[in-house]
Amino acid sequence: MTIVPADSRIGPTPDEEQLRAGTYGLLGDLLRRPPDSPLLERLGNITAGETTDGLATAWLALGEAAMRTQPADLADEYQALFIGLGRGELIPYGSWYLTGFLMERPLAQLRRELAELGFQRQEGVCEPEDHAAALCEIMALSIADGSMDLDRQRLFFETHLGSWMDRFFQDMEQAANARFYRSVGRLGQAFIGLERRYLAFLA
Repeated sequence: MTIVPADSRIGPTPDEEQLRAGTYGLLGDLLRRPPDSPLLERLGNITAGETTDGLATAWLALGEAAMRTQPADLADEYQALFIGLGRGELIPYGSWYLTGFLMERPLAQLRRELAELGFQRQEGVCEPEDHAAALCEIMALSIADGSMDLDRQRLFFETHLGSWMDRFFQDMEQAANARFYRSVGRLGQAFIGLERRYLAFLA
């Protein structure tokens, strides 16, 4: 399973872009809230063909974890990881990973760029825009609707995702309270690593 074209002179194919957008969208969904039964069922049907690369292996591990997991258990796991009593085990914000504090300069820079790109904060959303789920959702939308060309995607990724999100997913995979989300962390690491190479390859 690869999304790198064989010839750097050839742009990305629709299938490659669909895979990228779909993976970002899924990661955004899983980071925004615990998956429900229909999503777990879909994840449990994942296949990766005959490929054995890191991303394919991570997809299979996610599917196996989904088959072993009940939604009621996921609610408790999500609470422990991301919410907790005052704070969860993981802090899924770019400012935290980049500066050690919340609501810092990386968030201000992100908000300026989102305004330039035409993204508006949804009513009723309390989370800052540098939440990992929000950033994955922005990438998914931008790829799907073409609102960012590859150069803008590359810059946005390097500044707001690639600068910290692989560490976040590594922390997730190693988190004491992670069971199902251990496989999400593994998928996230593999995908962010591939995305970094993919965008650099098309530069």
